[in-house]
Amino acid sequence: MTFLWERLAQTAGATSKFLSAERIAATAVAVADADGLDAITMRRLATELGVAPMAAYRHVANKDEVLELMVDLVYGEIDLPAGTEWRATLRELALAVHALILRHPWLTRLSAPQMVYELTPHRMALTELALTALHDDLGLDLDAAMAACRTVSTYVQGATSAEIGLRDLMDDHGWASGAETRAGLATHMKWLLDTGRYPTFQRYAHEAGRKDDLRWQFETGLDQVLDGIGDAAR
Repeated sequence: MTFLWERLAQTAGATSKFLSAERIAATAVAVADADGLDAITMRRLATELGVAPMAAYRHVANKDEVLELMVDLVYGEIDLPAGTEWRATLRELALAVHALILRHPWLTRLSAPQMVYELTPHRMALTELALTALHDDLGLDLDAAMAACRTVSTYVQGATSAEIGLRDLMDDHGWASGAETRAGLATHMKWLLDTGRYPTFQRYAHEAGRKDDLRWQFETGLDQVLDGIGDAAR
């Protein structure tokens, strides 16, 4: 049995005005954006598409293939950088993926180790561009270039997942700001800090000025990761 992208390449141009892989993907993305990834079922998609429950199976074999289509569709929203300088390329890609995941938070459910979701045309295009920049511009061998790619990807996925988790926590409790969130967690925090075991964290809690600047936090962490890659290549 051929895999999804091979089948789509073989049937390119054989379009249907009623149903297509692109329409299935766009509908599934809309459902996931509104109701979460668990809302994606073949029956729900058939209802949204206005087709018989079995109709989608002429284009996709199962839900996993729908998820692949969804990943590829949203990664197609990213405009790939035109330059070849490694740091600018990786930074621009990282910022674009961060923004993409914030728009489509269900992507955090489809990250490593589920590697199949990285093997889509648009997703692979990002990896190809980053690998090329690290190899051709920075001079890393391909093993080191892939390690650097995965390091940046892991940072982006982890930091963005934490940001989405904070947003969900605030929504669940009705907290509208960082100050309200800290007030809501104050009892837990006070007990821990009063033990005297965490003096530097206590200073952070009282003195730090960018606790609510999530964009600055993300970009600063990203720059630290890129600094490390650059330093290791010297």
